[in-house]
Amino acid sequence: MTLAETALPPSQETRAVLIAAASIAILAAVWIFQGMGYEPCELCLTQRYAFYAAVPLALLTALASRSAHGLARAGFALLALVFAASAVLAAYHVGVEYHWWAGPTACTGGPGSLDVNDLVKALDSVKVVRCDEVQLRIAGLSLAGWNVVASAVLAAYAALAARL
Repeated sequence: MTLAETALPPSQETRAVLIAAASIAILAAVWIFQGMGYEPCELCLTQRYAFYAAVPLALLTALASRSAHGLARAGFALLALVFAASAVLAAYHVGVEYHWWAGPTACTGGPGSLDVNDLVKALDSVKVVRCDEVQLRIAGLSLAGWNVVASAVLAAYAALAARL
């Protein structure tokens, strides 16, 4: 089996399973980083939704590819949209990290119009992980940057699988 056949197998079912496996691997990686002490911010947690949704959707697409090829193509198209949206959200997060634009006030902005007593209570009970501060870079990219890459690749892969 060639590298091309491994990456893009002829079976739609196998392609869908590869997407599910990639999503599980990405989720496992972020959980491992979290277990190592790298706490996710609000945007990081939101970015995981695409992968949580992709696993069952990809497995359903794998099942549909056995008999309902049109439904399988729709599943791949939906997966491509999910990952494209994930890439856009991750790119937004990268922009927040580089301070190109403001992020959500829950993890980057000031307190707004809070009472001082409420602020003191909040500081005692809540640890906010800032969305605009990178906790970890791997090969020069933050985890949000790597999510842009992974989501864009998976979006392209799912779109290609929908066309085949």
